Amino acid sequence: MSQTNDAQLSEGLGFPTVREVGAGAPFRWLARGLGDLKSCPIPSLFYGFCFAAMGLLITFVFEHAYEYTSALTSGFLLLAPFLAMGLYEISRRRERNEGCSLAPTLTVWRRNAGNIGIFAVVLGVVFLVWARASLVVFALFYTNEMPNLSGFLAQILAMENLEFLMVYFGVGLIFATIVFAVSVVSIPMMLDRDQDAITAMLASVGALARNPGTMILWALTIVVCTVLGFLTFHVGLVVLMPVVGHATWHAYRDLVAPAGTGPA
Repeated sequence: MSQTNDAQLSEGLGFPTVREVGAGAPFRWLARGLGDLKSCPIPSLFYGFCFAAMGLLITFVFEHAYEYTSALTSGFLLLAPFLAMGLYEISRRRERNEGCSLAPTLTVWRRNAGNIGIFAVVLGVVFLVWARASLVVFALFYTNEMPNLSGFLAQILAMENLEFLMVYFGVGLIFATIVFAVSVVSIPMMLDRDQDAITAMLASVGALARNPGTMILWALTIVVCTVLGFLTFHVGLVVLMPVVGHATWHAYRDLVAPAGTGPA
């Protein structure tokens, strides 16, 4: 009886059911994301150009201060789940045959503004802490004079300052793991079912815990797409970021059972 009541209470509170997915799921999500891009190119590419413009602006403003640029670029990745909100809505509208208009996606945050705001604050705090940690790592471990962009990349490719690289990427991995764990399905869930921020983040962590191998592959896929975008002087971000954003929506659909249903 107690277990039955607990199950009913959980359903009444709307706590989502997390499902297991296959190891090849990330490739299926990318294929569906590409399909969304092809079906809704104008609004999708609008967000892609926004991502590319942000990357170019960071590079331009901090051309000779790469201790700041690297932190901001990493922060760009930390905040990407929030910035891709419009892409999630495009995929959602396409599922419902509601068209591919850009305008409704620009203010989609209003649908669940309070909880999305809480989540944005969480990501913002993580970003600020990471930015400070990044500067500290540079100050303590970067031994050469700070070069321009080409010089900085050359040092990385030549594996100079190996101690710095190990510490920097180690610390960055900690922050990236935290953000990825709480954001795998959080915003899509908040947009789709008016979920509260805490439950959405717990469900996101649950999705990672239940599908560790698949989620690691998905995280690596996101990193590879982002790196490719930056290596093409941000031009690749125009296409790759919309595909990843749309794919994230489909990841949410696979990982979280619809409200009122059990695991598949």
